[in-house]
Amino acid sequence: MAITNQSAGPNGEFEQKRSLFARPAAVRQVTLWGLVVNLALSAMKFLFGILGSSQALVADAVHSLSDSVTDIAILVGVAYWNAPADEQHPYGHARIETMVTATIGIVLAAVGIGIGYHAIAGINEKDATRPEWIALVAACLSIVAKEVLYHWTIRVGKRVRSSALLANAWHHRSDALSSVPVAVAVLGTRLWPAWGMLDHVAAVVVCVLIVHAAWKIAWPALRELSDVGAADEQRRTILAIASETVGVLSVHGLRTRYLGPGLQIDLHVLVDPELTVREGHDIAGAVKRRLLAEGPEVLDVLVHVEPFSDQPGAA
Repeated sequence: MAITNQSAGPNGEFEQKRSLFARPAAVRQVTLWGLVVNLALSAMKFLFGILGSSQALVADAVHSLSDSVTDIAILVGVAYWNAPADEQHPYGHARIETMVTATIGIVLAAVGIGIGYHAIAGINEKDATRPEWIALVAACLSIVAKEVLYHWTIRVGKRVRSSALLANAWHHRSDALSSVPVAVAVLGTRLWPAWGMLDHVAAVVVCVLIVHAAWKIAWPALRELSDVGAADEQRRTILAIASETVGVLSVHGLRTRYLGPGLQIDLHVLVDPELTVREGHDIAGAVKRRLLAEGPEVLDVLVHVEPFSDQPGAA
């Protein structure tokens, strides 16, 4: 029977390693600011859209409000996906972050498709009234505010390795992009009243950009939920680290899967069959420590120790 080197419990190496990647305070701070900005922008766009006779700006206010929904999802979810492992969730709760990420991607795709549908449906329509300059001011303020929020959120998301935060950053950028056709439409119709279709054409382009961003967010998350393993290059790195550990004669049975920001690894190492149980256990521990320290975003390692044999199929 193989000897296994189990991962540490909720207070062991697994949670220590995860603490490097998950920093709830940073996630909450940037997301809370995002929520405040989104609510303020929604109110401003709605008010200025009414005062400035801009239906496009009023519609854009609804898009900003949809950003608030994903902000709330992250603020609620971060408390759960950083919870330690328990009896019902022995591998932790990191998949909750993946589910939130996938949800953000799906919501973003729906928003993009909605923008595109309304733009195409109304491409031949002409607005009865020309938007006022105040609508252009609101759209420009929204672009600047959401672009700043995007860069802040994406920077924090990369630092703490949060897929949900990175997804939300792209949702912020989609709001900035959706304000571009509003600004173009207001400026264009003020300068050239006959160019009323500018809003619709620009909105179709923005729709494509938003749906593309949604795909890049949702597809990796959905693959992770299906237990996709590490890429070939990462697998080669893991096998090389394990094989080069002193005392390891061969490695096989490598299995990997993502748990939120990193990888869980399960592999078999073959050692000299004359070693004691303690010596085999020490080799397994050395393999685990090296993979946690040098591996590609490794969160947890399970090492099975087996006796090496030069007879085919004997291992």
